Amino acid sequence: MRWWPVFLRNLLVWRKLAIPSLVGNIAEPLMWLVAFGYGMGALVGKVKVDGVEVPYILFLASGSICMSAMNAASFEALYSAFSRMHVQKTWDGIMNAPVNLDNIVLAEMLWAAFKSLFTVTAILGVMLALGISYSPKLLVAWPVLLGVGITFSCVALIFNALAKGYDFLPITSRCFSRP
Repeated sequence: MRWWPVFLRNLLVWRKLAIPSLVGNIAEPLMWLVAFGYGMGALVGKVKVDGVEVPYILFLASGSICMSAMNAASFEALYSAFSRMHVQKTWDGIMNAPVNLDNIVLAEMLWAAFKSLFTVTAILGVMLALGISYSPKLLVAWPVLLGVGITFSCVALIFNALAKGYDFLPITSRCFSRP
């Protein structure tokens, strides 16, 4: 459990930016869903997914949730963790306590997954507010999306460990955002 204080430290630092983060996490999917979901959805109508017709806005919202889980975890584990590791030297300071590198990396991985889950929850809230879906299956999505966050944060931390500087990171983040 030595990873917990590192996770808690990241949470406490992030709390200062929680309100702008929440606004951004809600505003972006809201704009996407209104502009493309309702706007383009009026032109497209329904989309066939595995032989079942679903409204375009639901199709778009589902993809938006998955993309946001992936991007939030990747960004946090790439840029923010890189800053804490190399620029701010936070990891060096933490390693003066009885915490080893494995604990720090585990905390960073779980923190990035938590942030992606936070982003996903905001998008699910937008979906509920707009009446896009009220399916109870949305509750099952949380553990799956937590797994997505953990997976992409692990891959991003590997790239982070290999990065020599910030110049390397945009290349890797573009790899994540391509289908």
